[in-house]
Order: sequence, then structure tokens, then C-alpha cells
Amino acid sequence: MALQNIGASNRDDAFYRYKMPRMITKIEGRGNGIRTNVVNMVEIAKALARPASYTTKFFGCELGAQSKFDEKTGISLVNGAHETPKLAGLLENFIKKYVQCYGCGNPETEIIITKTQMITLKCAACGFISDVDMRDKLTTFILKNPPEKKGSKDKKALRKAEKERLKEGAAADEEQKKLKKEAGKKKGTSKEAATKTSITKKGNSSDDDHYPARGVADKNDEAGASDDDAVQWHTDTSLEAARQRIQEQLSAVTADMVMLSTENEGKKSSKNSPDDEVKLESKEYENGGVVTPTGTLVKEIKEYLKNGSSASQLKSFLGSISGTPQEVVNALFEALFEDVGKGFAKVVAKKKNYVTVALQHGGSQMVLLRAIETFCGKASPDAVKEVPLVLKELYDRDALDEETILEWYQQGLIGSNKSSPIWKSIRPFIEWLQSAESESE
Repeated sequence: MALQNIGASNRDDAFYRYKMPRMITKIEGRGNGIRTNVVNMVEIAKALARPASYTTKFFGCELGAQSKFDEKTGISLVNGAHETPKLAGLLENFIKKYVQCYGCGNPETEIIITKTQMITLKCAACGFISDVDMRDKLTTFILKNPPEKKGSKDKKALRKAEKERLKEGAAADEEQKKLKKEAGKKKGTSKEAATKTSITKKGNSSDDDHYPARGVADKNDEAGASDDDAVQWHTDTSLEAARQRIQEQLSAVTADMVMLSTENEGKKSSKNSPDDEVKLESKEYENGGVVTPTGTLVKEIKEYLKNGSSASQLKSFLGSISGTPQEVVNALFEALFEDVGKGFAKVVAKKKNYVTVALQHGGSQMVLLRAIETFCGKASPDAVKEVPLVLKELYDRDALDEETILEWYQQGLIGSNKSSPIWKSIRPFIEWLQSAESESE
């Protein structure tokens, strides 16, 4: 079967790797029953990673004719006699609108329907999210017949199985604890009874002949003590024994104090070493404070943004400056939203393309979330209050998924910055996410 490059702009590129079969059509019937059969529609749709029903319906919408795709037989029919070049031209329009990325032009996209019933194309090559024109007739058909998500059922099943496994493990741990407690109680009662009998025998007998029996009881007690070290059966309360214990404790405490004092002296000496003094003297100061790497990055990014650079240009610029991905994304957030207070969510919605660049540069959603957390530590209270709206905006645009948001929230509650007001602000949004997840399951 003859192949051609996907997209008219790549027609003459001999090394283009995205290919699809050339369209083959066949006109059937006569009179009012005449129709055009696209013979290899299934193969074309498979190469474009789109359902064959979408392309068939698109032909019908554009030509104003009835169209039908049979899922069982794989036959694609459009009423009327239509030439192959005409249908091939319509297919190119479909590829531009619903297959190629609006950013990089590659056909490695996936159709995503957002919570607000908007259709977007998420590119696997560059990560760009393209907004499809909802005025097109085919969008109604796509909303009614959404594409199947790859692996979504498997993910939910795995998460459900993991939750059940954790519940079963917790129940088994509780059962084991109960059994240990019961066994400890039984041992304790049996040993107390044995001790009482030995004490009564010792008190009632005055002859030395009974001491061997007491020795046997002591051996039994020692054997029992080896089984359960937590039980203490005898303590020597004589004056000499008490003095000896006090002396041992005092010697242990003084030894610890000596160790602590030597460690502190070592730390002081290391802190005041000549190398550190040179480092401290060599640090630059500005406005009374140390110039941090993040502050320098913020200045660089602000200077670059003054020129009115686009999101794609900013992406290449971020790759050229020095710093870890987290430091660069933190600096970008501070440069974009430094003086923003009330209306933080609206500003983020306006600059969504720059936020998408931050997500691409960081390489993970967690880097973006931590940048938001760092920014809120310096931002005004009005901006912190609108963080849930920012998260909702990014969640609706599929820039963030619920699993990453929930993981970030749990880490924040456990981490050193758990007193930050951001966690209190986003708690209603987190509860909404969790309830939405349980309802979908």
C-alpha cells in the first residue's frame, strides 16, 4: 500500500517519519442511491490515531451529505459521487484541526475533553495544549462520542486494589497486636502465680533444706525472663545497690556531657575556619541582604520579559540560563506574578502559555506545584486566597492531574513548611477533588 507524509506542509520531506496510506475511494450505486466508499478509511484513521467515525462524520459535515461508518464491517460511506482529490483535501483540513499540534505541528496528539466540555489536543512531543475551535460541527459529535482513554480503567483498578491491600494489611497488623497482648497477659499471670508460691514456701520454711527448691524456682524465672525481657521480677533495694546505681548513672551522664562539649567545640572551630571566613567575605550584598541565585535568576527573567517575548522564545531562554529546574521555575513564577495580589487567578489565566512553559521546563507537575508553594510564601494574603482558583484553572486545562495535587498536599502537611497558610486555603479544593474521585470510582 502506497504511503504519504501526514500533513500537506510535510509532503516533500523525504525523511518525515509520520506517514499514512494514500486514500482509495470507490463510487457505488447509481441515481439517488449513488455513494462514495472510502475503502481504506480504517487504515488511515489508525495512522492518525483517531476513530474512523470522526473522519467519516467530518466528510459528511463539510460536504453537507449523509455519512455512515459501520464499526463491525469497517465500511465508510458518504452519500453522493465525490472524487478522491476532493476527499483527500478535506482529510488535510481534518488533520490540521484535529490531529496536528498547533505548537510544533507534529501529529502526536491526544484528544482530551475538559471538565467544562471543551476539546483540547495534548501533544506528546512538546507538551503544548491546543484549544480546538468549538464552532466546528464535528465538535458536537466528538462530545457525544468521546475517544477511549488509554489505560484509564487499568489505573483506577490498580489504585482500588492498592487501597484494598492497605486496608487488609492494617487489619492484619491490628489482629497481630491483639494476639501479642493476650499472650503477654497469660505469661504475666502464670509468672506471678509461680513467684507467689515460691515466696510462700520461703516464708513458711526455716530449714536450709528448702533452699534448693527456691533455686529451681529462680532458674525457672530466669528462663521466663529470657522470653519476655520487658518484665522485671526482682530489684535489689539495699543501700549499697542504690549507691552503685546512682554512681553508674552519674558516670554515664558526665560521659555524655563531655562528648557534647567536644562536639560543640568541633562545630565552632569548623564554623570559624579560615575557608568559611573567606567565603563569607566573598559573598555579594545588595540592599542589606545576600544576593541568592534565585534573586539573580528573577532579574534575568524580568529583563528578558521586558522585550515582549513569546512563550516559545521564553522556553529556549530558560534552557540557556544556569540553575536547577526547580530554581528556574521558582524564579519564573516570581518574575511573572511578583506584585500580583487580588486577581491572582485571572492573571494566571491570562499568562497560561507562560505557565505551560514552566511545566515543560520543570519536567514534572510536582516542580510547578512546589513553585506555587514557594511563591505563596512571599506573596500577599490576597494572592494566597486565590490559589484554589489557580489550581482549578490548571486542573481544568489538564496541566495538573488529581493524583499529583493530592500527593503534593500530603507532602506539604508532613513537611517542614506545614504551617504555611496555603494548605488551609486549598483544603476545600482538595476535599472536592477527593469526593469527585470517589464518585467516579
